[in-house]
Amino acid sequence: MDTQPLSLAERAAEVLTTADGRAKTALSRRHAAEWFAYRKGDAPEIAIGTAAPPMHPARPLQPELLHPRDVPKRKPGSEAGRIALLHAVAHIELNAVDLHWDIIARFSHVPMPMGFFDDWVQAADEESKHFNLMCDCLEALGSHYGALPAHAGMWRAAEDTADDLMGRLAVVPMVLEARGLDVTPGMIGVFRKAGITQAVDALEVIYAEEVSHVAYGSKWFNFLCGRDNLDPKELFHALVRKYFHGPLKPPFNEEKRADAGLPPDFYWPLADHVKPLPGW
Repeated sequence: MDTQPLSLAERAAEVLTTADGRAKTALSRRHAAEWFAYRKGDAPEIAIGTAAPPMHPARPLQPELLHPRDVPKRKPGSEAGRIALLHAVAHIELNAVDLHWDIIARFSHVPMPMGFFDDWVQAADEESKHFNLMCDCLEALGSHYGALPAHAGMWRAAEDTADDLMGRLAVVPMVLEARGLDVTPGMIGVFRKAGITQAVDALEVIYAEEVSHVAYGSKWFNFLCGRDNLDPKELFHALVRKYFHGPLKPPFNEEKRADAGLPPDFYWPLADHVKPLPGW
């Protein structure tokens, strides 16, 4: 008896309900490969479908998740500090895997072009690779993901925007992932100074690929604004003020943000102090 292949939304939910990080990302990459094989005409059709994603993704027993103020601060100039930095990035990347599959599972009922699903499957696949790169770096330094406590608040943006696709696009790729473009060059500098080339190489891969993830957010946010005849900048400001808790923090990587389709007048008015824009 022939069985129907899992829909894309069901595959997304399967990733979300897998706890172990290495297992989650292996499943994520397998589903992404099968999706793109179908899209190229090399595999059976995979329907978009629908699913009931969990409100919180499955997580391993470790790391212990703490309130942000309780996560220990370590100076990046020490080996312990560099390990803590890699661990924090690994945690961010694992959350990003779930965030990108969640946008597929949670909003599969919204009529969107197939390119929307292509983009978020691609982003989830790349975030899976990024998590594994960070785990490899940690293990090369004698540590592992789960060895340190981590930030418990990273899923809050997903909870807050569970019923609002435009809010999700505004806050996750266009705010949180854009923040990665601001801070990653400094992290690369930390590991370059320490002579840890494996981490430098991994972070440079992450830095290059995160631009496209922010761009996906900007593209589909603007698409939805155009479809509904809404002003993108005004709506972005309103949604970030509604869902993001606190001001955006400069300095901003204006060049990479521009590459991702984020103009300065989107984010500077939301900063904790406003720097005049050129020509203003």
